[in-house]
Amino acid sequence: MPPQVNQALPSGFQLDQYRIERQLSLGGFSIVYLAYDAEGTPVAIKEYLPNSLALRGEGEVEPKISAENEPAFRYGMKCFFEEGRALAKLMHPNVVRVLNFFRANNTVYMVMQFERGRTLHEYVNKHRDVLRERFLRGVFTRMLNGLREVHAHKLLHLDIKPSNIYLRLDGTPVLLDFGAARQTLMTGQPMLKPMYTPGFASPEQFAGREHLGPWSDIYSVGASMYACLAGSAPPRSDERTTKDTYTPAAKAFAGRHSEQLLDIIDWCLHLDPLARPQSVYALQKALVQRGPDEAMPASWFSDVGSRLKTFIGRS
Repeated sequence: MPPQVNQALPSGFQLDQYRIERQLSLGGFSIVYLAYDAEGTPVAIKEYLPNSLALRGEGEVEPKISAENEPAFRYGMKCFFEEGRALAKLMHPNVVRVLNFFRANNTVYMVMQFERGRTLHEYVNKHRDVLRERFLRGVFTRMLNGLREVHAHKLLHLDIKPSNIYLRLDGTPVLLDFGAARQTLMTGQPMLKPMYTPGFASPEQFAGREHLGPWSDIYSVGASMYACLAGSAPPRSDERTTKDTYTPAAKAFAGRHSEQLLDIIDWCLHLDPLARPQSVYALQKALVQRGPDEAMPASWFSDVGSRLKTFIGRS
């Protein structure tokens, strides 16, 4: 039976102080809209609306929730609201900015700064044949600055993938869609059904919560770098634990990129969490080295935004 599809709020709908312009994306957990505030500033609004628990039909505003699904829906809504509260405290240029969050229409909305640009997934699909290693290192090194901030606030992203890394028009990368960030490093809290993207999720995400940590996001970073080179994600980690069909990047892309970069990708994609980089800092330190004793010049990272802008401008 195909999953039910929730109807988006219509164009022109007034939602609190915001006017809905159009739907930007639809997922199994939420709907994202382009909207404008009272001053005419564009914003992105994420609406909590999991298709497995609630249904909103054509012309309706409030979702219908069965009595059976009510407890799970309410708990998920509380987590979504708390996620907004936690992310609103994050003010970092490489993390999407949460401006507001509020309850309405029997659900919750998260208002985020609207970013113009394209996802890394879109960019790589168009430019894979000319994708340069310096570009890849620059994007991920700067994105990891944002992930360090996320981890410093005791949050995990748990859904890092090229489609959740956004390249602004000025070229700077931004981490998007913290739908899984409600799973924090704190213990003693109930947890919703885990959210993950097959191929990008670490093996510990399939096994529960007790082994999750920064290393779990680092697995996803490695899978994202791999996908940029291969055009698709590596094999699912839960399947790798029973029969590992993963071809190491050092073998799959030998001669196309530096051995050091390919070794970094394989390092991140170890099934054993303890065999991966244990912190974002350790991974960043490796990424800025082109060889054992050859660091990328500091000036290159200071103007990487202009370099990325040139790349995007040519697309």
